Amino acid sequence: MNSKDKIKIIVIDDEEDILYTIKEICGFGGYEVLTATSGRKGYELCKKHKPQLVIVDYHMPDWDGINTVKKIRDMDPAVSILVLTVDERQEISDKFIEVGATDFAIKPIKAPDLICRIKVNLKIHEVTKKNIADKANAFVDKGISPATLNLIWNFLLTQDADITIEEIANGMNLAYQTVHRYVQYLIEHEKLELIPVYGQIGRPKNKYRVMKEKVSE
Repeated sequence: MNSKDKIKIIVIDDEEDILYTIKEICGFGGYEVLTATSGRKGYELCKKHKPQLVIVDYHMPDWDGINTVKKIRDMDPAVSILVLTVDERQEISDKFIEVGATDFAIKPIKAPDLICRIKVNLKIHEVTKKNIADKANAFVDKGISPATLNLIWNFLLTQDADITIEEIANGMNLAYQTVHRYVQYLIEHEKLELIPVYGQIGRPKNKYRVMKEKVSE
């Protein structure tokens, strides 16, 4: 049995067809998958099986996605939690991150994209678990994980030119909404500066630049 056989993913969604599809995709990726049709049942599965990753829907009866994420995060500071949603609003994503979500996947998501998202979130889980073992903080601020923060920061340090949030998200296989929240955190802590780009239609294409005096920190 190789190490991949031990990776457990719990998928929580009240729609059976979505549960089946995601289970098939995860199974194709070689992961052990357990499913639950409600947040409460998913929480009990997490308590029993200690997964490395939880994939959870937003809109569910009984416990909704936000409540489910909060309960699971309170129980396990290391598990990665990927939220499935059709709602792309940043304020909703920020609420999820504040209660402990790691990342997002916007429905419908293609199988290769979900597998990539799973891999990066498992990497975040490994770093978070190590941080906890080293008695480092699992979170440096409300919902801000040092593991995700370091991954994004190190990616930014490798860039030779100013970069958009979309380019960071695509380069790291993280959701736009996740990257947006961490970019705002880096700006608030004066590590990144915003380079405005005017005259474009649609989602803002502002670029971001690492502040030179912060590179060595």
